[in-house]
Amino acid sequence: MKLLLAAAFLSPLALGVAGCASNGVEQYRAEQPALDLKTYLNGTLDAWGIFQGRSGEVKKRFHVVIEAKWEGDVGVLDEDFKWSDGSTSRRVWTLTRQADGSFLGRADDVIGEAVGEVAGNALRWRYVLALPVDGKTYHVDFDDWMFLMDDRVMLNRSYMRKWGFNLGEVTLTFVKR
Repeated sequence: MKLLLAAAFLSPLALGVAGCASNGVEQYRAEQPALDLKTYLNGTLDAWGIFQGRSGEVKKRFHVVIEAKWEGDVGVLDEDFKWSDGSTSRRVWTLTRQADGSFLGRADDVIGEAVGEVAGNALRWRYVLALPVDGKTYHVDFDDWMFLMDDRVMLNRSYMRKWGFNLGEVTLTFVKR
């Protein structure tokens, strides 16, 4: 239970619809508007989201302000969270665009590198997050899906798993200022 509650402190870049997690991002290649990650994740963005436990109950709500900037193919996303319980948290991502158009990401609590694939209006972002709970750290698998709706709005759905078991989902709406 505490693992599920602690998972609410996670920053997803992440997401999609329930059946998408098993399909690749290529299925969205023809969808418009086309997502240019360096264009959309640039400047100030607001995101509002919820963390839902395995049975669908909302465990936490949050608002995040993201300051994003790029220098060439390297971007920095500085995320400041305000949670419904009054707590705050911060995550700083460094994203690097690869020659094949994919993205690699790093943050202090990400194990190894996050891998992002873009096609059409969709981004699939996969990574393992080190999640501290009661003095222990759990490695939680994230499968994030993001869908660009227009030049200002992107929807995000994150699926969280440990040992193949569903821990919950995070849903966000990003709005570019």
